[in-house]
Amino acid sequence: MNPIERALGILLLLTGGKLVSATTLAERFQVSLRTIYRDIDRLIALGVPVDAERGAEGGYRLASGYLQPPVALSRNETAALLAAMALVRSSRTVPLAAELDAAEKKLLASLPKSVHGLLKDADRIVGIEPIPADIFHSGTRAEPTEDWQKALDGFMAGILDGKRVRFDHVNPVRKTVKAHDVEPYGVMFDRDLWYLAGRCVDTDVLKVYRADRVRGLEISGLFFRPDKNFSIQSLLGGAWLSNAMRRWEQEEAIAEILITPAQAKKLGADWYYRHAVFTPAKDGRVLISIPSTERARILPLVRWLGPGAELVGPDNLREELAAELEELAALYAPAERVNRSA
Repeated sequence: MNPIERALGILLLLTGGKLVSATTLAERFQVSLRTIYRDIDRLIALGVPVDAERGAEGGYRLASGYLQPPVALSRNETAALLAAMALVRSSRTVPLAAELDAAEKKLLASLPKSVHGLLKDADRIVGIEPIPADIFHSGTRAEPTEDWQKALDGFMAGILDGKRVRFDHVNPVRKTVKAHDVEPYGVMFDRDLWYLAGRCVDTDVLKVYRADRVRGLEISGLFFRPDKNFSIQSLLGGAWLSNAMRRWEQEEAIAEILITPAQAKKLGADWYYRHAVFTPAKDGRVLISIPSTERARILPLVRWLGPGAELVGPDNLREELAAELEELAALYAPAERVNRSA
């Protein structure tokens, strides 16, 4: 029996879940203990998760769940999974992308050759329209990068292994980079962006991080016990954004805009601004408070709202908007008025 045949035999013997001693393996394959030790080391080097326990009652066995029973899929079931993969890939970045490609190849290999030509290039028969850019909201578009993919893959690996992750998070508004130690709970996809949800160890608060703003993610050696009460569903429907806005209100400068009830109703349907604070004003209007004073976010909003919207603060943005509106008023003045003033 050559080493490859013996390694396969050892692998099969270790799948039962019970500990098998090195002595038993040596007797079974009629080789020395030293040879068995080398065979086990070779399997581990190949990535086979062999658990070893020392002592008189010790031995070897495969990690639970390493070998799974074969799954037989019909042609239609496989086609449905390939269509789902095409939908996932339309997000431009997906968790564990390399593993997804490997899984797709295995699915195709399980099909009869008669349908290989139909399904091996799934993008020929399944078309997914990309999500268009959100021009109105500043900062909601990001191009995939190696860091983005690494963050997704590492975060998912942390979830599956039950281990903490460490990374730096970039804040483009403050232009700061902050280190985070996080227990990873789940991931979610929203408007062509991936978000990572987990408990921040330092603050003991559930936080959501944009994956494209995560840098240098690493899986630590520290295990954690997942929160059985957590579900990523609890963060959908904008709940994560509402929670984040409440936190930003304590950390960021606030912009205030007086708007009409009709404008308030319109903003109440927006995916982002509906989570801001709306307060009735004395004159019948509504005061909306936004935890941001970014020029690129606030001024386009006031322009879009149009007449009836008054930027109350901050003063520097109010002055900039006033100067801009004066230029526009001069540009659109009637010709007769322009001639008289000349």
